[in-house]
Amino acid sequence: MPLSLTEIMQNTKINNTDINSDQTKTQFDEMYGTTDSNRLPYDGYNEWFKQQDPKSLKKKSNEAETIFRRSGITFSVHGKNEPTERLIPFDIVPRIISSKEWVALSRGLEQRVTAINSFIHDIYHGQEIIRAGVIPEELIIKNQAYLSKMIGVNPPGDVYTHIAGIDIIRTSENEFFVLEDNVRTPSGVSYMLENRETMMQMFPELFASVRVRSVSDYPKNLCRSLNAVAPPGCQGAPTIAVLTPGIYNSAYFEHAFLADHMGVELVEGSDLRVVNGKIAMRTILGFQTIDILYRRLDDDYLDPLNFNPDSMLGVPGLMDVYKAGNITIANAPGTGIADDKAIYSYMPEIVEFYTGTRPLLNNVPTYRCSETDTLAFVLDNLSDLVVKEVHGSGGYGMLVGPAASKRELSEFSKKLVNKPENYIAQPTLALSTVPILVKSGLAPRHVDLRPFVLMSDKIEITPGGLTRVALKENSLVVNSSQGGGTKDTWVLNE
Repeated sequence: MPLSLTEIMQNTKINNTDINSDQTKTQFDEMYGTTDSNRLPYDGYNEWFKQQDPKSLKKKSNEAETIFRRSGITFSVHGKNEPTERLIPFDIVPRIISSKEWVALSRGLEQRVTAINSFIHDIYHGQEIIRAGVIPEELIIKNQAYLSKMIGVNPPGDVYTHIAGIDIIRTSENEFFVLEDNVRTPSGVSYMLENRETMMQMFPELFASVRVRSVSDYPKNLCRSLNAVAPPGCQGAPTIAVLTPGIYNSAYFEHAFLADHMGVELVEGSDLRVVNGKIAMRTILGFQTIDILYRRLDDDYLDPLNFNPDSMLGVPGLMDVYKAGNITIANAPGTGIADDKAIYSYMPEIVEFYTGTRPLLNNVPTYRCSETDTLAFVLDNLSDLVVKEVHGSGGYGMLVGPAASKRELSEFSKKLVNKPENYIAQPTLALSTVPILVKSGLAPRHVDLRPFVLMSDKIEITPGGLTRVALKENSLVVNSSQGGGTKDTWVLNE
């Protein structure tokens, strides 16, 4: 059951004290725990680390930046004038997860993505969860991410969430929480793969002594997973293409990276058209039918005939081809409603409704500011809370109360009053830390984790994921757009 307001507020006060204190002894450090000796999963790494020359490690850290720069591993930050290409800072101290911890986490992830897929199917069909009174009807039908054109549509294999990136935080040795669900167009997997490739290139001897599970099969597994949900009329080996908005998109590197590593075409909307009731791409030999479209642009831009008529990025008529069952779109249109943070607040109930079991992974306690009493509580305690836009991403449009000035709190209060349904609030939990390499040695920084889950005829979870790290001391914001970096994530073999 969700915590009461009083219980959440009590937790908030405790966690804020932990986060804002000068010492971080009460925070859980994943390498050292709460003692001066390292935790068991870090034994092999710690033995290796103690033998390293600090100057050599710093040199390796600079070398990693050079590797990323030469590989073109960048993302775009859109400023007031024009996009700016930036490197995502990379820290060479890995985050290590034991096999036992990963098994428990994987079970929770599998349960959650199964429930999310069932939820999306239900709201576009029988809407049993609304009929049962579990979720208010207006939260669904008035949600800007809810696509009426998906009502009654059955995607191939009844799979909506082909690729999911579930954001996980940790507060203690045995406590993992889901911070966000990303099932619209989850990003970051290319950085997971490049982080590992870079670490193996720089420290081959380390991988020879520490048994780490591989992540390199992700592109192959993604291809297999997508092939398994090809449209019914597909004959022979399905043709897959990655649909990108183009080179100015912040995640374009990843779009090109995945297409290359999957051995499929990278296409833009202008490369595609409807031919004989199917989607086809332009080639030097004429138009070739596409069976599976891994799209990396939002619903509104997919099809100017069915959605935003001003879109120059999508394919006119794509939605009609999809509804006729002649193409698989991954992820399916309309999945974005499960990214909504107001929907997230109901995920414990959603999981139990569709799986018949209690959630193995808990949510972070969440306030829905659309509710009058809750809004009043949030406004009274704004300096103790983190407030987010329900459709926000990338760390934009959020307020971290304990780090905000009086002016920022006052301005954000006005936003909440003017449009409360646009926000949710959460306690500032004491996130776990993992050491990063700094000039003086190792220093703890807060992290989260985005594991990647593939769904088709079975569920596959890549052993690891993208660890994002807040590089600023005491900062809780890990997003690359807000100055965060990344780490390689190791899941140990037995």
